[in-house]
Amino acid sequence: MTKPWKYDFDIARYTREIEQNPKDFRAFKERGNVYFRKKECDHAIADYNRAIELNPDFFLAYNNRGNVYMQTGQYALAIEDYDKAIALRPGNGMPYNNRGFAFLLMGNLDAAEADIQTSLRLNPDNIYALNSMAEIYAARNNAEEACIWLQQAIERGYNNWNYIRTSKTYNTIRNADCFRKIMEKHA
Repeated sequence: MTKPWKYDFDIARYTREIEQNPKDFRAFKERGNVYFRKKECDHAIADYNRAIELNPDFFLAYNNRGNVYMQTGQYALAIEDYDKAIALRPGNGMPYNNRGFAFLLMGNLDAAEADIQTSLRLNPDNIYALNSMAEIYAARNNAEEACIWLQQAIERGYNNWNYIRTSKTYNTIRNADCFRKIMEKHA
């Protein structure tokens, strides 16, 4: 777990880089990432906005700003940013997975699955996309299929047990035998 003072140290570091080079769009993006981890979403969005102003083709700034919007429940804005990131870098699976997860949270499971499958075609070992597929099948109340996807994610390295234990996306299958076995085995 990151110590809270580490965020302040990193923010100060990127602020110094920005002061030395105010056109360093990557430094704005990195500082935005730290603000996001610190849960200072307004500051994160401001830094991603500045990175985009400095480099309108910087797909990571759109993707990351979309993550902030998704975290704050602004799904339409998140999807707009993921759309832009995909338009700029269609061969990168990350924004497809993120947009798919936004669709999942909105209850649009078909759109979610289409995006996450695209992400997996681009990167078959994307453990986050594998977990997202598990969440889609959990939302469809298909415990067996959800467990198959979750087990694949775990076998490839997904280990965010706190998320699996607490995310409401798994609520529909928490009492399923396969899910309980996974949790007992890995908890």
